[in-house]
Amino acid sequence: MTGITKAACIGGGVIGGGWIARFLLAGIDVNVFDPHPEASRIVGEVLANAEKAYAMLTGAPLPPRGRLTFCKTLEEAVAGADWIQESVPERLDLKRGVLTEIDAVARPDALIGSSTSGLLPTDLQRDMKHPERLFVAHPYNPVYLLPLVEIVGGEKTSAATIRAAMERLVPIGMKGVHIAKEIEAFVGDRLLEALWREALWLIHDDICTVETLDDVIRYSFGLRWAQMGLFQTYRIAGGEAGMRHFLAQFGPCLAWPWTKLTDVVDLDDALIEKIGRQSDEQATGLSIRELERIRDENLVGILQALKGGHDGEGWGAGKLLKDFEQSLWAEAGRANTSFDPLKPLRLVETKVGPAWVDYNGHMTEHRYLQVFGDTSDALLRLIGVDLAYVEAGRSYYTVETHIRHLGEAKLGQAIHSTCQILSVDEKRLHVFHTLHDTVTGEALATAEHMLLHVDSKAGKATPAPAVILDKVKSIAEAHANLVSPEGVGRHVGQKR
Repeated sequence: MTGITKAACIGGGVIGGGWIARFLLAGIDVNVFDPHPEASRIVGEVLANAEKAYAMLTGAPLPPRGRLTFCKTLEEAVAGADWIQESVPERLDLKRGVLTEIDAVARPDALIGSSTSGLLPTDLQRDMKHPERLFVAHPYNPVYLLPLVEIVGGEKTSAATIRAAMERLVPIGMKGVHIAKEIEAFVGDRLLEALWREALWLIHDDICTVETLDDVIRYSFGLRWAQMGLFQTYRIAGGEAGMRHFLAQFGPCLAWPWTKLTDVVDLDDALIEKIGRQSDEQATGLSIRELERIRDENLVGILQALKGGHDGEGWGAGKLLKDFEQSLWAEAGRANTSFDPLKPLRLVETKVGPAWVDYNGHMTEHRYLQVFGDTSDALLRLIGVDLAYVEAGRSYYTVETHIRHLGEAKLGQAIHSTCQILSVDEKRLHVFHTLHDTVTGEALATAEHMLLHVDSKAGKATPAPAVILDKVKSIAEAHANLVSPEGVGRHVGQKR
């Protein structure tokens, strides 16, 4: 699969800034062109939010952040880019002109995506000399967290372009869905438009306030939609008979005159003021940036919950996150082939997120074990016990663990773990992990583990192959010269 090596973003507003953050945090260099005098500040604030969100989202090792360059001209921005994302205001004449200019100066094999939420790609590519490489790449806000991208081709878009766009989204943790036919507003916004129109009528007719309407969504079907969408949710509602029973039972009500979906509400000054006033009251003084941070924290929690769904295999967007993390760990394992023999291995870098904090305001107990488990996994990948090795039926299992809690890890705190190999033989691997405050270096916790090499299909311990033992023994020999960590061999309750 060919990934994105260099990206160009034309427009750095809410959506453009989200694309910039998504690319940068995937390790991709990004050129930006946006004549707005505040473009640098706006992009910087979006990127700051994105970095905070990613620190909560995953403990997997992200690649080094890409280089961000603000360019003075569009031509300078697109030079050398293999993915160019246009995110200028939603006006056909403006977008068409910008895309035609991009087409004239971009690399011949560069892909050109438009962030439009409603304009037809056929209309956008009308004046391009190479219209076959233009497609709509319609994301959802915040682009750096929500993974979906609607990929829509125009009449002149090639099938190869669609395939390439879908493939290149995977390594940056996104999911492209190909919309088979171009229609105004595509799929997601068509659904949102229907809900939005009905919501405006409910406020217009004083049926409820904006806060009540939002509560109806977020405390009920919004939760269902986040993990099963519409049709699968209704399949369950049909009981054992499934979707056919649901349609037979509830289909007739579609003919009832309940909704105003075909009538457009008049957004006059009075209605705009009513909605604006109620929205201000609902926000209770929170700024847009504060609301964005709250939104991101909640989305992270939902994604992490879905990552553990379906018996740990992941579900929906959570499975996508799980697959993305596995690719990050695999890449880190390939890159981390050397180590400093004078120090323990530094393997996991993360921050304490909201989902990790207990009622005491500290990182909860099982999260320490999670970080230490991730540290063991990182060590195993380093010595060649990767996903392919496990899928072949062999692995290391942890058979004994002793954790000591020495300090307090709190919300937002940057932490990292180190690993020292104490001993190794054909079957056993004895390790000592330490969790540190990244800023002060203070040891917050330690974990001593004994792991056994196993044949998972036979269900018994077996000697590790020479190719694995050679790697782990080379590290163990170096670590034999290190000072034995304080706490090795301690039992529960033992005095220092």
